[in-house]
Amino acid sequence: MFAGLPELGISNGEDLKETLTNCTEPLKAIDQFQMENGILLPTLQSALPFLDLHGTPRLEFHQSVFDELREKLMERVAFIAEGKEEDRYSKLEELLEKSFPLVKMPSIQPVVMQVMKHLPKVPEKKLKQVMADKDLYKVCAVEVKRQIWQDNQALFGDEVSPLLKQYIVEKEAALFSSDLSILHNFFSASPKTRRQGEVVQKLTQMIGKNVKLYDMVLQFLRTLFLRTRNVHYCTLRAELLMSLHDLDVSEICSVDPCHKFTWCLDACIREKFVDAKRARELQGFLDGVKKGQEQVLGDLSMILCDPFASNTLVLSTVRNLQELLSQDALPRDSPDLLLLLRMLSLGQGAWDMIDSQVFKEPRLELEVVTRFLPAMMSIVVDDYTFTVEQKLPSEEKSSLTYPIALPETFTRYLQDNRVACEMGLYYVLHIAKQRNNNALQRLLPALVETYNDVAFGDIFLHLLTGHLTLLSDDFGSEDFCHAVFDNFLLTSYSSKENVHRHTLRLLNHLHQKVHPSSMGILIKTLEPPKQSSDPVKELYMQLAEKLEALKRSPPEPEEAPALDLGLHPVTVPASASAPTTPL
Repeated sequence: MFAGLPELGISNGEDLKETLTNCTEPLKAIDQFQMENGILLPTLQSALPFLDLHGTPRLEFHQSVFDELREKLMERVAFIAEGKEEDRYSKLEELLEKSFPLVKMPSIQPVVMQVMKHLPKVPEKKLKQVMADKDLYKVCAVEVKRQIWQDNQALFGDEVSPLLKQYIVEKEAALFSSDLSILHNFFSASPKTRRQGEVVQKLTQMIGKNVKLYDMVLQFLRTLFLRTRNVHYCTLRAELLMSLHDLDVSEICSVDPCHKFTWCLDACIREKFVDAKRARELQGFLDGVKKGQEQVLGDLSMILCDPFASNTLVLSTVRNLQELLSQDALPRDSPDLLLLLRMLSLGQGAWDMIDSQVFKEPRLELEVVTRFLPAMMSIVVDDYTFTVEQKLPSEEKSSLTYPIALPETFTRYLQDNRVACEMGLYYVLHIAKQRNNNALQRLLPALVETYNDVAFGDIFLHLLTGHLTLLSDDFGSEDFCHAVFDNFLLTSYSSKENVHRHTLRLLNHLHQKVHPSSMGILIKTLEPPKQSSDPVKELYMQLAEKLEALKRSPPEPEEAPALDLGLHPVTVPASASAPTTPL
């Protein structure tokens, strides 16, 4: 406990033991020991007997003085470090040299740690001693740990790894949230709110202003992205850079070539739209990648692969297409649309680029613009034509039925082209948002076969289940249940457990609305096999309990009196010139 005192010429318990063993008059020896090792203040000696009269033990007195002096010393260390004197660090190094032998003394340890914390470069020998001692390493400040980590990548990796795992677990838990809503979904939180998360804040603190540690974290993220293909690592890469941006850490932001691009894209994600001004800025960054610096495309593609970035780009594409429709313009004639598709293509190709180390922008297939998008537009036209037909007087109506088949080009590109597939999926979400069940029943079967099975990925299923809550009343129709479940979700639930889980999430939310005979078949079909994971079993059990409760107390018929909320209906004239399902 008092190791290190003899090195500084201060007596410890062993010295007192030896003195008492060899002396003839113990009381005199104790007095002498107290005189030599007490507080060397002449005026204090005459005052100490007064404390004895008040029954205050000497230990208590000395301890209180020690605590006070320690606090003053720690304040002084911080004051010296924050000062402007040229020799401030040499003073702290001198103090560290004197105090370090006592680093294992609990009472002195805080002072030693305070000195090390304020030294920009702790002597190598001291860092090695701290690293070799688990207890010392655990209590030393993060400022000291940074100096240890920058030369010990494996140790830093051990510290960072649990945080990265926690981050992925949190993202995946959000995708399987029991709260199904179009308003509060995975993409609802603003970028700044997301950056306040525990993992991002801890990583930001661990990195500080250390460029070497920042580069190490980026390398960990690239490696994990390559190993797992998990796009949430791309999100973390962008969030980490913007968290350092929020703190004005210019030492890092100024050397990361992606900083300004990420900053501009972050503003677009916040607005969920890429406007023309920001589109030009983003294009300027992409066009400005110079020869010999192509490696930066790897990082830019990773930032664009972030689901929050992809979501913003595709939503902007859909909005752009709506504007083109209203202007009778072609997709190929819109520079903004072509830029959005270029960025989508770069983001979708992130894994291939980093894996192959060939840093070259993937070429966007021209036919996506000249053939796929027109095919998608033709679906809108079909829907609009049918809607207008239904509004005609009965004598003018033809025998037109709602089309079932889809253009062959549309389904082929859903399967063969990742950018086209992404746009097709978001068009389906757009249709669901418009509560257009005819178009939804037509499109859902086409999603059974998509590029890399993206339609059965957690992000799309999370969004789709949320959007389907808008059509809750339509689940009372057997045909609609057949389209959603039999023609889409149930085609892969047995081979993809995540689909099984998302289907159960949807049913837990809508069980009261689903057609009884469809519900009866679904509850039997979706019973989890023994090897299923606990979350699937729990969701199934919750659904079974809800259905059992529903049998015991069926819902009362909806004949409740209408509430007067003081809202007066406004008559809006119907316009035949606007499609009911605009794209």
